[in-house]
Amino acid sequence: MNGQEKPNLTPAQVEQYLRDHPEFFNEHLHLLEQMRIPHPSGNAVSLISKQLEIFRSRHQELESQLTELIEIARENDTSYVRMHKLTLAMLDSKTVEEVIENLEIVLSEYFLTDFVAIRIIKNNPDATLSKLFIAPDSDDLKPFSKELSSSEPTCGKPTLTQAKILFGDFSLEVQSYAVMPMMFTQMEGFLAVGSREDGRFHYSMGSLFLTQMSEIVGTRLIALLQGQ
Repeated sequence: MNGQEKPNLTPAQVEQYLRDHPEFFNEHLHLLEQMRIPHPSGNAVSLISKQLEIFRSRHQELESQLTELIEIARENDTSYVRMHKLTLAMLDSKTVEEVIENLEIVLSEYFLTDFVAIRIIKNNPDATLSKLFIAPDSDDLKPFSKELSSSEPTCGKPTLTQAKILFGDFSLEVQSYAVMPMMFTQMEGFLAVGSREDGRFHYSMGSLFLTQMSEIVGTRLIALLQGQ
């Protein structure tokens, strides 16, 4: 040893050397066969086997991520198709009555909802549409004060009072619902959809498409109510 001790390399130094010299194992292939790495099972595996295991794990992880992205893309495509159908149905509506009728058809067929209700906050100018309008001072608005105080849609399970006001005789069948405020300069009100399925409209649901739905319906109602 010529009176000199060999320097002790730290694990960090070894790691850094291998990072700086990625060709090292290409020039020393025999080491790959000799090196053994502890396995959770208790058996030692070669470095090559360990690398293959890591590659397989990463491949599975990437495959899962890809599958998830494809599923999200499919859901988005479905949502866009539904919104397109809704837009066409509203444009095809020539009266307020047709808005309600077409809305019920589209939401039932494409959005898989069971119940629909529209309430416009205004003194009733038309007796034939009494269920559509709700007076600004009506006690029926009080159960929805929280929902209407926000510009964002609200999802969850309605109280029995809320369900009765919106869905009448079907109130006991409604297990979940979504309330979408329609707060425009020319009109204030809200759109509500209900489902017999518990959790169909959950509080954690995204609000983008629900907001767009209320905007499409509200815009068409404003045009028709103004005689355009």
